[in-house]
Amino acid sequence: MKLFPRILIIFIGFQSIVFSQVKDYELGSQWTGTTRTNIYGGFYDYSDPEAVNMNISVWGFVAYPGRYVVPEYTSVVDLLSFVGGPSDASNLDELRIYRIENNKEIMIPFSYNDLMWEQGLEGKYKKIPTLKPSDILVVPGEPRMYFLDWFYIGLSVFSALISLIILVITIQNK
Repeated sequence: MKLFPRILIIFIGFQSIVFSQVKDYELGSQWTGTTRTNIYGGFYDYSDPEAVNMNISVWGFVAYPGRYVVPEYTSVVDLLSFVGGPSDASNLDELRIYRIENNKEIMIPFSYNDLMWEQGLEGKYKKIPTLKPSDILVVPGEPRMYFLDWFYIGLSVFSALISLIILVITIQNK
């Protein structure tokens, strides 16, 4: 009987030693190679030490939304590549850049097709925005339901109905 309390005390002692050696992650950024990333928040550093860098925020339906430090020569296509690309639920026809100029917030709408087919656009309809410091790129979208999603929902409803029918039949037969 006296063996169990001793084993318990030894077990608790070993656990405290193991847990005290767990690495404590500091909040903030981590340096990985030439880029600085923060896995706990959305801060990514793609800065170029030879160029002027700026902060850009990316919101919406992209793989890695957050704040990015990028060189001033970064284009919107480059920025979309940095964020891991748009998700399958994004609406690439309604991209927006929000910017503050002269104490006024302005919105610059554009389409992904404008970015990809820049040479084919002509005249006053050519709207390829350049990024400026503190811009916010918004990639809108809405979650989409595919056949498999609808199938799982239908299967769940069907299963619940079958269970309910079996319950009613069981209750009536008693």
